[in-house]
Amino acid sequence: MDRKNEKSEAKGKGGNKPPQSDKPEGFLQVERTANFQLLPKIVKRRVYALKRLQLQSANIEAKFYEEVHELERKYAGLYQPIFDKRRDIVAGAIEPTDEECEWQSDREEEELAEDLQKKAALEEKQADSAGADDPKGVPEFWLTIFKRVDMLAEMLQEHDEPILKHLQDITVKFSEPGQPMSFTLEFHFEQNSHFSNTVLTKVYKMKSEPDAEDPFSFEGPEIIDCEGCKIDWQKGKDVTVRIVKKKQKHKGRGTVRTVTKEVPQDSFFNFFSPVKASPDGMDEDLDLTLATDFEIGHFFRERVIPRAVLYFTGEALEDDESDLDEEGEEEDEGEFDPTVSI
Repeated sequence: MDRKNEKSEAKGKGGNKPPQSDKPEGFLQVERTANFQLLPKIVKRRVYALKRLQLQSANIEAKFYEEVHELERKYAGLYQPIFDKRRDIVAGAIEPTDEECEWQSDREEEELAEDLQKKAALEEKQADSAGADDPKGVPEFWLTIFKRVDMLAEMLQEHDEPILKHLQDITVKFSEPGQPMSFTLEFHFEQNSHFSNTVLTKVYKMKSEPDAEDPFSFEGPEIIDCEGCKIDWQKGKDVTVRIVKKKQKHKGRGTVRTVTKEVPQDSFFNFFSPVKASPDGMDEDLDLTLATDFEIGHFFRERVIPRAVLYFTGEALEDDESDLDEEGEEEDEGEFDPTVSI
């Protein structure tokens, strides 16, 4: 379920700010409004009553999102057999039947002229006859998705690609009832020479309740923190670091020695070692990094995992672009043009 109003912004833990008033921030904002100060006292009292009703509404909305999360968890179990079969087909563990492979694409038929259709059929027949060269499953399925999606391609480095060829599946798990709201991304790898892990995980912790200091800013669940996992790299295979050699000359003896050290380098696998929010929320660069991380986690959960094959073919990219175009048009329509007279 893609909820557009679900926040994916970085949020600090908050400092030890002394309370300024017993009233929530929303009440204080009203009091700071000049027009509000001009209202008769009896009207102000009624506005405060309306604000309390709004607060009750926000609390009900929080309960609504808790139930939505539970509904997602329930339906995740219904989706799972489909995703399991997708994983098996991609990995080549099973071969789909002829009936399962039937797919009529009107668009493809319209684009191909008759002579090209015949040529394509001939080439397909020749390819089928070369059975010994048939690839297993759908090669580089997830790597292709990473390369196609701009948000993921920006994280991808050349040294990551050989590893991601071993990525067999990406799944999402939702927190159980009674547990704090969260979801976990699981990246499943076949055995490889880079690390011993078969599953790499990233947990995103969520908050779905109005903030005590600013309850009227609540717009649904928001990601507030995340935790990665330890990657057990094989010796010399860690792509998140590079070895730098530097010559050092001894001041007294004049001898020269070579010193090697590891320095961090860009890699998708840094995704599993996320930074932590600054306690006071004052580090803008850090908060921006976290906001991007949260956005990526949300994108995996809401888009990539449910619609993986459409990102592989590129069809989902066209849908995403259409959504962005529509949002842009809506923003344009809402802009005020001072040159237009009414």
